[in-house]
Amino acid sequence: MWYYRHGLTRESKGFGDMAHIIVVGNEKGGAGKSTVSMHVATALARMGHKVSALDLDLRQKTFGRYSENRRKFLEKSGLNLASPYYHDLPEVDPETLKQGENIYDRRLSAAVAELEPDSDFIVIDCPGSHTRLSQVAHSLADTLVTPLNDSFVDFDLLAHIDDDGKKILGPSVYSEMVWNARQLRAQAGLKPIDWVVVRNRLGAQQMVNKKKMGEALDNLAKRIGFRTAPGFNERVIFRELFPRGLTLLDLKDIGVKQLNISNVAARQELRDLIRELKLPGVDADF
Repeated sequence: MWYYRHGLTRESKGFGDMAHIIVVGNEKGGAGKSTVSMHVATALARMGHKVSALDLDLRQKTFGRYSENRRKFLEKSGLNLASPYYHDLPEVDPETLKQGENIYDRRLSAAVAELEPDSDFIVIDCPGSHTRLSQVAHSLADTLVTPLNDSFVDFDLLAHIDDDGKKILGPSVYSEMVWNARQLRAQAGLKPIDWVVVRNRLGAQQMVNKKKMGEALDNLAKRIGFRTAPGFNERVIFRELFPRGLTLLDLKDIGVKQLNISNVAARQELRDLIRELKLPGVDADF
């Protein structure tokens, strides 16, 4: 990893007070990573924190598109709403790389170095696949948020389990990557990663699968060291505002006088998630 292999730690860069880095990642698409990233980053910004954001999915750039949509909508409507500062990864001249240095390591380290002095939080949205950028980002995480749908298909991202859904047979490749990131941080003298697995699309009823998933996650959490938190249910409001770059927290600012029951519930889900992340200096008072 860049800060370890090149003899650098975040403390040694002279940043002063370090930003708290929140990495939202797993290696499966469709689990809600970008949705969580957009809502957490915007909620923190609206609470008065200085929030920067990076999107490491260089192909789809969902968070990047959200940020651009937000910028255009606010400019068009004349509104001035608190927003995370989105930053593209800087380009790097390959000729400037040291021998053996990876260009993606340099691009990510340069972005963090630029953002950290003026940020309370840096939210990094990772792609739904294994990439060098995602691997390095995980080693930078102060808080790692891993969203997954409430199914054993997504559970397989974390660990392999027997056909009864009870006995854990071994960790997944992704869990092993998180373990390696933790080891690298320990060697670099950084504090441990606070790993939070977020259960998205929870069913409204206490179904057998939901109970078995909960038991399996609780068992695995004790073995490989993560916390679980409730995420977002399947609600249209979490997606329908994307073309304008808005979240449910912005509804009243664009003239919505009364929220419907689903919107109120969605707001509570976001509030609960922010609280469960236990971020430094954050009080979910929205």
